[in-house]
This record gives sequence, C-alpha cells and structure tokens, in this order.
Amino acid sequence: MTPFDHNFRLGILGGGQLGRMLIQAAVDYNLFIKVLDGDPDAPCKFLAHEFVLGKLTDFEAVYQFGKTVDVLTIEIEHVNVDALEKLEAEGVKVYPQPHVIRTIQDKRVQKQFYQSHGLPTADFVLIDHMEDIGKHQAFLPAFQKLGMMGYDGRGVQRLRSMADLSKAFTEPSLLEKAVDVAKEISVIVARNVQGDVSVFPPVELVFHPEKNLVEYLLAPAQLDQLTIARANEIALGVAQKLGIVGLLAVEMFVTPSGEVLVNESAPRPHNSGHHTIRANFTSQFEQHLRAILGLPLGSTDTQTMAAMVNLLGEEGYSGKAHYQGINDILQIKGVYPHLYGKKSTKPFRKMGHVTILDNDLAELKKKIIQVQETLKVISIK
Repeated sequence: MTPFDHNFRLGILGGGQLGRMLIQAAVDYNLFIKVLDGDPDAPCKFLAHEFVLGKLTDFEAVYQFGKTVDVLTIEIEHVNVDALEKLEAEGVKVYPQPHVIRTIQDKRVQKQFYQSHGLPTADFVLIDHMEDIGKHQAFLPAFQKLGMMGYDGRGVQRLRSMADLSKAFTEPSLLEKAVDVAKEISVIVARNVQGDVSVFPPVELVFHPEKNLVEYLLAPAQLDQLTIARANEIALGVAQKLGIVGLLAVEMFVTPSGEVLVNESAPRPHNSGHHTIRANFTSQFEQHLRAILGLPLGSTDTQTMAAMVNLLGEEGYSGKAHYQGINDILQIKGVYPHLYGKKSTKPFRKMGHVTILDNDLAELKKKIIQVQETLKVISIK
C-alpha cells in the first residue's frame, strides 16, 4: 500500500502544536491522519480525521492505537517505547524507530551515545541521587539535566556552586559541564526510508535567560562557512549513527574558539524549524512526512532570511487566552503569526510563533523587537 492509497492511515502519537503543523502539511498529500493524545482539548483534536483519547505513556493505549495504522510517528518522544517495539516486531512501520526514541528520550543515555560514538559534546557525569552532586563539587558550575521527562526548558537548571544544592533535582540526572558559548545553533537533518539524507541550514537560537526556552531564532545562522560545514557534518553524523528514519533536530554550542559541541537532539519536528514553513522550499513538516513515507526528500534551500519568535504566555496571566496586539503585527510586511489552538494560557506556555521574513538583517532584527513588544498572550475573564 502506498501513502496515496485510499485506505492508508498515518498515526501520530501526540496532539500538540507539532502534530497540528504536521497535519497542515499532510493536507497537501491528502493523507488520512489519526492522532492519539491524553488531552481532550489537544490542538490536533479538530484537525485530525480521527482523534483517540489516551495516555502516550500507557502501553495498551499506544499498542492498540498503533495496530490501526500503516505508519506510526511521533510529535513528542515521551511515549511508551515497549509498545512501539512490539508494534515494530509485528510489522507496523514505526518512524522514528523505537531504538532511536529509547536512546534520545533519556538524556543520560543520549549523552553516553554521543560519547561512545566519538561525537563532540561537553563533559558530563551521571547523578543517581541529589547527594551525589557533593562528590562532584569540582565539576561545578554545571547544568543539571533530568534524565527523563525534561521538555520545553523544564528539567534543566544551572548549579553554580554547592550553594545551589537546595534547588537540585532529586531524580536521576546528569551534570553537564558549563562551557563558554558564543552561539547556540540547531541543524535539522532528514533521513528517509531509503537512507537518503538532507540538512536544513543551521539556525541561531536566542534563549530566554530564566526559562531556558527559545525566545527567537535567526535563519540562517550568522556563521562562517567552516563552522557551518562542521555543524552540518556533526548533525549528519548523529543521524547516521542513530540510523534514524524521519527528522532529527541537533542542538549545538559554538564556543568562542569555533569548536562545535552537541547539546542534545530531538527525533521529530522541532521548534527550531518552524520558520521553514514560510522561508524554505520545503518545510520541516513536509520533509518529515516525505522521510517516513519513503518519498524523495525536498529541497531545504532558503528562499529568504527569516526569524521565528516564540509566542509565550505572559507572566501574571493564566486562563482563557487573548492575543493582544495581533492586528498591529498583521500590518507589518513579512510577518506571519501561527497560533496553536490552545484555549488557555499560563506564564511561558508556548501559544504560537511568529515568522518574520526580510532579507535585510538589520530590518529583520527591528521587526523581531517590534513583534516581541507588540504581541502579547494574556488572559481575559
């Protein structure tokens, strides 16, 4: 059966904004989409052809869902991998493959994978209990990262010294040595069923100083050609060594001396690729579909410089979402909002993003500030 047959079913584990944008890309291919999510108000609920309510970490929910589709993919890696392995063994096409998800969903295992495969990454030590941090005082300052369930900035905190021990995570984690960072970048790699690969040009990430969330990105990243080549080489290396089928976002640090280090990876469409919907010949979402369905990969070339501003819930507001200033930004040339369909907002919740297109870097940066200062997600009574 081909993806274009009438009876073909594509299943997505996760009904959040990534699934929503994946469905939007799938419309052009006339694909039947079935979604599993534990939130009855998930953003995908009214876009999917079929929506099933169920926990992504529940073996039976994932297994029974997977038996009803021809290809199964994810929009979040925190899913029941045991169920995916059973489905794969029974002939269901699961992309990315269960072994890839298992490696990446635990940051401790992920970091050991980089180390064992000779991929450059910051030094780290594994922590089983909070008390273990005292054995590694000389390793501080460092970033403590939860092994499991860290997402969207949660599960990461900086420990400058033992004076910060009171805020340390108690669950199994790792300490990653703090390194000097000139820029944080991301490269998204696609690898299809046939083993063909392509890379999107590196993007430059600017993070919120407190919440460890991307505030905005610049695409392409302002880097020299040698650093770009090195970043692409490393990202491709991660994808090839994992043997992934689908999309892989590889976040990296560039040090002041030009060294490129892998931070972490995500085996799915990623926040650092949202601009590709408007700025590239092929969006990351279409490319993911092409990869998992065994289709030829599309061109990743950029058509224009771009920025992507994350639209986060304002501090001090929780409740029914209201988008203040949206009419004002719609009057700016090259500004395109993408709202995620979330009914309620809370501080720093991802509610949408805004893509900005402009081939003049100075104008692009001006528009970033204008959007950030004008468009606010607040709540109304």
